[in-house]
Amino acid sequence: MSNDQKKFWHAGNILTAIILAGGLVLTFLRFYKGIGAVTNLDDNNPWGLWIGFDLMCGVALAAGGYVTSASCYLFGMKHYHSAVRPAITTAFLGYFFVVVALLYDLGHPWRLPYPLVYSQGTTSLLFEVGLCVSLYVSVLFIEWSPAALEWLGMRKLRNLVIKLTLPLTIMGVVLSTMHQSSLGALFLIAPGKLHPLWYSSFMPVFFFISSMVAGTSMVIFEGTLAHKGLHHMMDDTHLKEAHGVAFGFAKAASFILAGYFFIKLFDITMDNDWKYLATGYGVIFLIEMFGFVLLPSFLYAIGVREKNLKIVRIASIFGVLGIVVNRFNVSMIAFNWQLPASERYFPSLMEIGISIFVVTLIITAYRFITTRMPVLFEHPEYKDAH
Repeated sequence: MSNDQKKFWHAGNILTAIILAGGLVLTFLRFYKGIGAVTNLDDNNPWGLWIGFDLMCGVALAAGGYVTSASCYLFGMKHYHSAVRPAITTAFLGYFFVVVALLYDLGHPWRLPYPLVYSQGTTSLLFEVGLCVSLYVSVLFIEWSPAALEWLGMRKLRNLVIKLTLPLTIMGVVLSTMHQSSLGALFLIAPGKLHPLWYSSFMPVFFFISSMVAGTSMVIFEGTLAHKGLHHMMDDTHLKEAHGVAFGFAKAASFILAGYFFIKLFDITMDNDWKYLATGYGVIFLIEMFGFVLLPSFLYAIGVREKNLKIVRIASIFGVLGIVVNRFNVSMIAFNWQLPASERYFPSLMEIGISIFVVTLIITAYRFITTRMPVLFEHPEYKDAH
């Protein structure tokens, strides 16, 4: 075995290969034997891990794309230029694989365009979510494409796309605002199924605000991982601006989290749900609010005040986990809370395996793109890349 082969087959790549091979087997079982063969879903629990994690969490954590591009191109914060392409890349891959993961839940991949072109359900929130997500995936692909076009040397087409940056950013923000909030609105039709501590007529607002937290936290978290694993791919501009991006987004996240906490507090007061805090679900709710909302808000604030990057990065982990905890609580843990334990949903090992498979695909695609295309550095022949 040559030295190049030895370098390629290190522990990380071997583990990736095992996960991808196992994921392909599970994919075959899902589409050959049907959804019942690989999941614990039933009529009481038609939505499970693939919706709660792959879709709900995936869409929220991919919000870094619209947050970063809006900050840079709409609000004039040009010192965030270097963070735009990594954020757009993460967002594009996130949304693309959200659609891929959704196919496992829906089945019949060839019928994916039906709601848009054949049988529109214009009065359904799911139609609005599907339309916005499909349009936003297209917008993200166009926003991301200059990196690929520079890599391929297609200068004219790349220059044309660059001129569309501002309208694409505006469209991305509008579409994100719509479908991020609509994912929360989906639960408005189930007031008897979702626990009162999480159910609210303001759920669309909560989902949108929390997506901004997810976006800012994910940019910091993804930047931390990139600096550890892909530091050699970054140019001087990216390295110079990295700390400013982290502290700027941390300050924003701190304010948003604090605002989110008090809005939730007002909501509990308006609905008079204080009595539920003394129950088991109340403990789960308090852990979410204090451990994954108020704590990261304080950590972000302290990190920014003390100019301590380590605290900011720790806070970003809590911020990302907080979104996962919230979406899990809403879509699975606090959903169907009135059912006996024997009828509650818990994902099967194969469901978990397919979710791990999808996440591994995202990471693999991200590494492929960032090690070849000008995402973490500026292409020397395109100095207006950002």
